[in-house]
Amino acid sequence: MDSRNLLIAEAVYYSGRWADVVSAISSRAYLPDEEVVRILRNIKCKVVTILDKEYPQYLKKMYQPPLVLFYYGNLSLLNDYNINIGIVGTRKPSEAGAKVTHDITSKIAKRYIVVSGLAAGIDRIAHRTSINFGGKTIAVLGCGIEKCYPTSNQDLYDEIKKNPNCLLISEYPGFTPPHKDNFPFRNRLIAQFSKAILVTESKRKSGTAITVGYGLFYGKDIMCVPSSNYNDSGCNLFLKEGAILVENSEHVIEIME
Repeated sequence: MDSRNLLIAEAVYYSGRWADVVSAISSRAYLPDEEVVRILRNIKCKVVTILDKEYPQYLKKMYQPPLVLFYYGNLSLLNDYNINIGIVGTRKPSEAGAKVTHDITSKIAKRYIVVSGLAAGIDRIAHRTSINFGGKTIAVLGCGIEKCYPTSNQDLYDEIKKNPNCLLISEYPGFTPPHKDNFPFRNRLIAQFSKAILVTESKRKSGTAITVGYGLFYGKDIMCVPSSNYNDSGCNLFLKEGAILVENSEHVIEIME
């Protein structure tokens, strides 16, 4: 059986769990050929593997690089590395946090590709604003490529999925349900797909903090909008620890350029 097809089938069989796929391949615990054929026949989306020439080379340099990526849309957006900006933050933004996310994203939408996680709150605002203002966006899922989570983002999921100028992408195949361990692991991709990361509003203990941690690990600039929430502001904590303070789109452009 072709190595590429076998790798894809193993990724589907193990629901995209990186360690399980590596273990199966390393131990040569290969699936039967007929099972591989059956699995491949049922895949609806496009697929790129670490064995393919289309696979972004910079991803191979990361710790635990994605072995298989399931996607809809324009994969070449991953290669526009220097104009990709990660915009992340809380799922329950304040009015001020929502406004600054919209204001900054609307002004940089045609200049940069917005990368985020299709979560509620800041992620949704960043994706939606980018599209509404003529930009491109990359949505990195923490569940199966055929599944929208949260369901409140179904409209946005559908729009990104069918938009040839956007990219919907996941390590997880089919309708793999959301799992608490998948989202932190997913966040390493948001960080690595981006030249820099902008946090517009965040709590201290959050998925955003995990994304920021990966961003620092990969040597990315971290930009934060300061907050008046002095008791539980991730942005203020990140700024204290050395993140770059930004207040508007002009500041973001200065860092990105």
